[in-house]
Amino acid sequence: MQNCPCQSGDTYQNCCEKFHKKEAHPPTAEKLMRARYCAFATNNIQFIADTHIPGTTDFDIEEAREWATTSTWEGLDILNTEKGEENDQTGQVEFRAIYTDDKEKKYVHHELSTFKKVDDVWYYEDGQIVGTGPLKRATPKVGRNDPCPCGSGKKFKKCCGNK
Repeated sequence: MQNCPCQSGDTYQNCCEKFHKKEAHPPTAEKLMRARYCAFATNNIQFIADTHIPGTTDFDIEEAREWATTSTWEGLDILNTEKGEENDQTGQVEFRAIYTDDKEKKYVHHELSTFKKVDDVWYYEDGQIVGTGPLKRATPKVGRNDPCPCGSGKKFKKCCGNK
């Protein structure tokens, strides 16, 4: 059994699969957020469309499908959850989704998502992008023929780059 892409620590079969197969509804806003991330990672874009709040007109399923299929989904970090429990009617989830595009550039999609419960079912209502862009190196890239950053005086390829 494979781990669920939503990184809940459970298997896909015990976690998001039941939501994707419409055997159950996510009981909280955070569970819906995780299931939506998992749907991107497994290219189940119909689930994304189905979990938008009824009446949504600005969702482009083909654009979402292209984003999902041309990206490698590498991780999900849930940063904060406000309300969104079983007895609430609204909730917010702040998250970061890490992905690499088809040109092998790494990105972080940081969003504050708003969820709403309609007829006892959680839906994605809206999202505010907090920040996005390529990940930047904290230190300059070391070339093979550059001096090794460990200070040995050797070229990187003959020192730490040779491990």
